[in-house]
Amino acid sequence: MAPHLDPVASLALWLVIMLLGARLGGEGAVRLGQPAVLGELAAGIILGNLRLAGIEFLEPIKHAPSIEMLAGLGVLLLLFEVGLESTVAQMMRVGLSAVPVAVLGVITPFALGWLVTAWLLPGSTIYVQIFLGATLTATSVGITARVLKDLGRSSSPEARIILGAAVVDDVLGLLILATVVGIIGASSNSQAFSYFALLVIVLKATVFLAGALIVGVMATPRLFGLAAKLRGQGALLIAGLTFCLLLSWLAAVAGLAAIVGAFAAGLVLEELHSRPFVERGEKSLGELIEPLSSFLTPIFFVLMGMRTDLASFAGSQTAGLAIALTVVAIVGKQACSLGVIGGGIDRLSIGIGMIPRGEVGLIFADVGLKLSHGSHPIITDATFSAIVVMVMATTLVTPPTLKWSLNRRA
Repeated sequence: MAPHLDPVASLALWLVIMLLGARLGGEGAVRLGQPAVLGELAAGIILGNLRLAGIEFLEPIKHAPSIEMLAGLGVLLLLFEVGLESTVAQMMRVGLSAVPVAVLGVITPFALGWLVTAWLLPGSTIYVQIFLGATLTATSVGITARVLKDLGRSSSPEARIILGAAVVDDVLGLLILATVVGIIGASSNSQAFSYFALLVIVLKATVFLAGALIVGVMATPRLFGLAAKLRGQGALLIAGLTFCLLLSWLAAVAGLAAIVGAFAAGLVLEELHSRPFVERGEKSLGELIEPLSSFLTPIFFVLMGMRTDLASFAGSQTAGLAIALTVVAIVGKQACSLGVIGGGIDRLSIGIGMIPRGEVGLIFADVGLKLSHGSHPIITDATFSAIVVMVMATTLVTPPTLKWSLNRRA
């Protein structure tokens, strides 16, 4: 690319390529009955590996600070949207089964991921092992919710347990992520590991999330009530984004991942915050956020795909790790069925419904790319590529398998 070209023009061209790739890939995936995120990832993988065919002009995109920044904002909006789809009140009503299902669905994959990493990457540190275990804890509630909706089973007992557990799963997964990031950060600062230090990190993550929810629930009605008095266009959108970004910043200041704050912000905000705006003919907060998310979130997924190095699979270690992570990701979530309380529930369907890692697994992996222990990265390019394969495989296998499982008893 010409060296004198305006940097904004270069960014504009890169965005054209990434957004067109995301749109075409997402459309292809949807036409095949798969989530759009798979097509966006696949488009990124193709674009990022054109160098294998001698085409290298897209390589600067992979580590361009401007693209990285836009993708990071896309992640915050994505977690904000995930939070908006649930509420604190809904979390309190998920029922007896949802909590043990979620707990087992977090602990078992975490432990299996840790063991598999220690086995297949014997030279890795314990920090790499626990981080890879953490990437397996997530569940993509969006993918499972779409399948249940398509089958007309969204109101079934299994659906209520799956969706409730997936929300709790996200909270527990983010707490684990915050804890692991804190442990790695403390170790990188030459602080000796101790159980007391671990307890402090866990408490800090828990207190932040609980505090953000409690204070947010108490303060946001007044804040959004004041925003409703503003007559200019965009007051609701600015209020929502400000709250999301403020909690993201506070989470980072507290030593946690910024996405924890974005998710907490979404959980706090409910329909009543948008009601005064909707009553005067404006859109709800979710509707206002959607165009921004539709622009920024695909950039994140395409970038994650571009960073997947297909050449790394020429070595048996990366391919073996990808297969092993996929197996334990699927098997680990089947422990969820053991947490179901009561009879007459299709336990197999619940275990299958918790399998997809989707966008949440990718977000965890992206956090790992930015972490290092000393001079050694927590997630190498090869390991990241293995995680992407695991995410794609678990996302692909869930829709047809869940449809079969639910229909077998219909």
